[in-house]
Amino acid sequence: MVRTMPLRSQLFLLQLAIVLVIVAVAGSTAVAMQRLQIREQYQDRMVGVAQSVAQLPSVIEAFGQEDPSATIQPIADLIRQSTGVTYVVVTDAEGIRYSHPNPALIGEPVSTDPSVPLSGDIFVGTQTGTLGESWRVKVPVHSGGDDTGAIIGTASVGVLESELDADLYEDLPRLLAWLIVAALVGSAGAIWISRLVWRRIYRLEPEQIASLLETRDAMIHGISDGMVAVDAQHRIALLNDEAKRLLDLDDEATGRPAADVMEPALAQLLTDPADTDETVLSGERVLLARTSDALVDGVRVGRVMILRDRTELYQLLTDLDGERDATQALRAQAHEFANRMHTISGLLELGRTEQAVDFIQRSGHGGSLVSGSIAPGIRDPDAASLLMTKGTIAAEKGITLSIDDTSTLEPDGTTDVVTVLGILVDNALEAVADGGPGRIMVHLETTDDGVRVTVSDDGPGVPPEDFAGIFSSGYSTKDGGRTGTRGFGLALVDRIARRRSGHVVVDDSELGGAEFTVWLAPSLADVPHSTLQVP
Repeated sequence: MVRTMPLRSQLFLLQLAIVLVIVAVAGSTAVAMQRLQIREQYQDRMVGVAQSVAQLPSVIEAFGQEDPSATIQPIADLIRQSTGVTYVVVTDAEGIRYSHPNPALIGEPVSTDPSVPLSGDIFVGTQTGTLGESWRVKVPVHSGGDDTGAIIGTASVGVLESELDADLYEDLPRLLAWLIVAALVGSAGAIWISRLVWRRIYRLEPEQIASLLETRDAMIHGISDGMVAVDAQHRIALLNDEAKRLLDLDDEATGRPAADVMEPALAQLLTDPADTDETVLSGERVLLARTSDALVDGVRVGRVMILRDRTELYQLLTDLDGERDATQALRAQAHEFANRMHTISGLLELGRTEQAVDFIQRSGHGGSLVSGSIAPGIRDPDAASLLMTKGTIAAEKGITLSIDDTSTLEPDGTTDVVTVLGILVDNALEAVADGGPGRIMVHLETTDDGVRVTVSDDGPGVPPEDFAGIFSSGYSTKDGGRTGTRGFGLALVDRIARRRSGHVVVDDSELGGAEFTVWLAPSLADVPHSTLQVP
């Protein structure tokens, strides 16, 4: 029944039950307190009346007369009528009555035990006597009128319990009216709260809300893009599975400040108020980050970031640039080769054999891919292939790319060296090309301590003020610093070096430009490969 009952009805019935219980408890407490207050008021009155009777000189003197009741009975009736008590009974030390509302009982012993007042104490309690059950007070009567005299009798004053109940019932209608009003107000409040909660949850039942949450979680965690949401205090409120993978985070990141668990560039995008669409580097991944405000009823409650992995696209674009440069170089060499063949053919047709042979000797190896051979110590085929391609591209730009003959490089099972070497050579080619023909020197060295890669050029170099910033993600010396699509190469080199327990430094080159040196510790079996490869 409860499962099929609407949430609004459940809330109303639950609150109504709470209101009724509270009203019942409050009413019972009020009745008990009222009953106690009435009894205390009567007790104070009865103690005062009993002590007054016990201390009246006329009452004390009457104890020595032949007929004490003739004096005490009229006084007791007068006091009983004036104070509103049920009875005033005076007895001697033997418990024989000298006064009673029923004159027929005067001279007879009392029906209850008088030992407490006769011992000098005051008795307060409920007892059943000749008039019925009553709330009574008994005090001793001393011969001298004070505590120093001998006890010669008792004075008892009481009120019937039925009279106490009547006083209580007299106040009950007003109390009951207040309790009914409280119950009605509480019921109205329960109806209002149940309707308010029902409207706040868009008139949905708990099962519907649970289904929506399950569907939302399935959709968020199932999308191929990463999603990060932060609250107004920039604490991570939501991470889907793809975002955890791209950012190398886990469930413990939820609830923590974004700046504590994310790359500074990404955390900055989540704190900036403007909507952005930028390429950033996270670890060794190139990501496209799109951020916007999260609004609820037009009020900004946080920020949302959508992440897309652009590592493979970045690699493909780099591959395409390399293939385009190689194609242009081969096309130029093919054109040059065709011109030489035409020249040789013309000389042979003219019968100038000696001139043709001399022309061939003077042409040398100009048609080969590189003007010089790769150092024999470079045993890594990927690195050798990379240097051959870069040498061809450099030659077509009028740049001399030289590999130190003493260079040594052994395969280490990763693509880290190729990635680092490709980025440094590309940066050197770009730097030298801006200043015209120039030189680039590459030195590779494999030792027991790891691999050292050094690339130097005779370009404009790196200003000392940029030494600290060039390894930051997104930093570029082109176009005044940050551009959004440049400045990831050296940042990636730095991260690969730190992952391989090495480091990278930049200094002035002997050629006149910049010199980058990268140290990479020996590769371990459990060290993950670089996620970005440069051909």
